[in-house]
Amino acid sequence: MRFGVWTPLPHTIRPEPLMNEAIHESGTLGLTSGPDKAFRFAVDMIRRGEELGFETTLLAERWMGTDHSAWLLASALAPLTSRIELMVAVHPGIITPQAVAKLAVSLDRISGGRAAINIVNGWWKEEFETFGQGWWPQDDDTRYRRMDEFVRVLRGLWQQDVFDFHGEFYTVNRQGLPLKSVQMPHPPIYAGTRNETGKEVIARDGNYWFVDYQTDYRMWERNIDQAAVFITDMKRRAERHGRDIDFGMSCHVICADSTDHAVSLANQLEEHGKADRIAFIAARALGPGLVGTPELIADRIRRYEAAGVGTLMLHFHPMVEGMERFAHQVMPLLTERRLIPAKNRGV
Repeated sequence: MRFGVWTPLPHTIRPEPLMNEAIHESGTLGLTSGPDKAFRFAVDMIRRGEELGFETTLLAERWMGTDHSAWLLASALAPLTSRIELMVAVHPGIITPQAVAKLAVSLDRISGGRAAINIVNGWWKEEFETFGQGWWPQDDDTRYRRMDEFVRVLRGLWQQDVFDFHGEFYTVNRQGLPLKSVQMPHPPIYAGTRNETGKEVIARDGNYWFVDYQTDYRMWERNIDQAAVFITDMKRRAERHGRDIDFGMSCHVICADSTDHAVSLANQLEEHGKADRIAFIAARALGPGLVGTPELIADRIRRYEAAGVGTLMLHFHPMVEGMERFAHQVMPLLTERRLIPAKNRGV
């Protein structure tokens, strides 16, 4: 099993004191006391995550709010890390595939071959209207046709010296991308979608599909069974294109000394998730049911791995404390990976 961690950003984690201070500072004109706190939080956590054996991090993109640009944050993290994959979320309709192709290859070279992208069709209408040329397609079919073209243009520019494309949403007139990626044939493409057109796009051109699940952590057994069914379906779709893809899952881990305590904390997060759509992001990730003691969590991870899930992208609360606990109490049950004591990390 490959472990990843969400980069801590204002909109991706449940509020905690350090991030609350960072949000206040970032949203106040001129206020600062040294390096930006949100950036420092992200740097310290991802560097520590890399030491602990986490292999990838997802940098979500939130155009509305105090979050830093995902591309700029990933570029800043690149020279401060050495092994962890930097997966940047991109929204078709806000940024063009031509620009993403260049940005991804630049990040890939700067990082020594560690760039990846996560394609997100988005849900926040006002965000697309403000930052995406004022246009929000009202129907899913239009949005996924745009995603299809987006990925075709990306791969065309990455893989062809001269690329020509004339679609409904994007046009490329016999252009190429002189800058080439380190990774071959290109940086990996991740996506999570329940839409049929979206699934076909990932089966044809993607590298990783994030498996969907019910949001109720009490339904974890059903989610394991469903994961196996969904993965079998996506494998068949990919095979029709002569391809093979890998599978991931986004999870919020609550590891405690007793299952009762973990369940109590999970219930608190569920209540928090009812506040608004942003709060629901972390709460929804409880669905896979990684709630309980280290032994229980490790057992469920093994079952997801047996179902075909190869990458877990993890949330915690508090983020650093939860990540440390998972690395020291759960990961050793699953792997012989050696951990670096926090006091010796040299960060």
